Amino acid sequence: MRACIHRGSKQIGGSCVEIEHEGQRLLIDLGLPLDAESNDSQYLPPIGALDGSDPSLLGILISHPHLDHFGLLAHISPSIPIGMGAAARRILSAAAPFLPGNWPIPAPGWDYETGQSFATGSFRITPYLVDHSAYDAYAFLIEAGGKRLFYSGDFRAHGRKSALFERLVANPPGGVDALLVEGSSLGRLGADEHFPTEAEIEAQLIQSFSATDGLAMVHTSVQNIDRIVSILRACRKTGRKLVIDLYAAAILEATENRNLPQSDWPDVALFVPRAQRLQIKENAWFDLLNKHSKNRIFIETLQSVAKQSTVLFRPLHRYDLEKGNCLEGASYIYSQWEGYWEQGMYDDLRSWLERNNIKKQSIHTSGHASPADLKTFVASLAPKKVVPIHSFTPERYPEMFAHVEPHHDGEWWEV
Repeated sequence: MRACIHRGSKQIGGSCVEIEHEGQRLLIDLGLPLDAESNDSQYLPPIGALDGSDPSLLGILISHPHLDHFGLLAHISPSIPIGMGAAARRILSAAAPFLPGNWPIPAPGWDYETGQSFATGSFRITPYLVDHSAYDAYAFLIEAGGKRLFYSGDFRAHGRKSALFERLVANPPGGVDALLVEGSSLGRLGADEHFPTEAEIEAQLIQSFSATDGLAMVHTSVQNIDRIVSILRACRKTGRKLVIDLYAAAILEATENRNLPQSDWPDVALFVPRAQRLQIKENAWFDLLNKHSKNRIFIETLQSVAKQSTVLFRPLHRYDLEKGNCLEGASYIYSQWEGYWEQGMYDDLRSWLERNNIKKQSIHTSGHASPADLKTFVASLAPKKVVPIHSFTPERYPEMFAHVEPHHDGEWWEV
């Protein structure tokens, strides 16, 4: 078995790895680069048969539903089988109608069950559910020709599913010949430092909500389910109700996990901003709206209960909240990667906040393992070689791990 990192040996995002054995091939992830100006086919790596013309390409294994790992599926043949967690697949389908541009809906293929192996061609794949900011994220053990390659995907040990990390390092697969391990945190934290836990994020949210005289607005990815749980828990402890929009309601329903917040919970309310009302009318989404309207509120009600409410905020809420006089004493919490803000993606939002005299707070933690947890992870798997991926600083790997074997993008190497 041999492998080639097509993108990711020296960068975060846009991940794509090709595995080959006896003329048969698998891809692991097909991500859109983080610095891509749009979701365009020009970013496809130089891989043969993405048009479905060559049966030697058995399929593509997607580790998790973040665009930097699956986004370029929009530009390949729908005849190529796609592996993905079943919940992740449902989430992407639920999100698609709300999102502009080339939002991929993965073709049918394999639905993962953690620890349950499946075979395709000469490959045997075992997915492992991991703790990550994307819901339903997986690492993979791939076996062929007597060799074992482990692909970490994106993972962490400080989220609400940290038990998955503890379980894997306590009982790792043995005999790993090559470990492709992400290193997103290298260069961001010291070797023994840790990111805040999701429980610590919850505590910070409680403090912020308690200090807010009016409406609390938390700007986070709707698909960061861990964060939504933290927000709701903080709401409960501060006497607030969580206000979600129809997009969030559809995503939460798509998890099919009734232990996660849902639109019909008594401490959750549905508010449909103007932009979504237009979408509903244009696309005749009346059944979807009715499904989630048990606890629907309108702007007049939101204005009257602002002090007891927290909005799961997106920029499309600005018009409604301002016109509805909901911003007196309001707070804004930014709970995403700071790079989006620094790169100017939210410059219009920044101006809106300044105009309404609302200060930005940042309460967030990474979706990626800290250096200390990376060391624990690699030591537990004890691979014969460690191959850097998903890191801007692969040169840091030898400081952290033994048996490091870096490879360039486009370079084939023996597992």
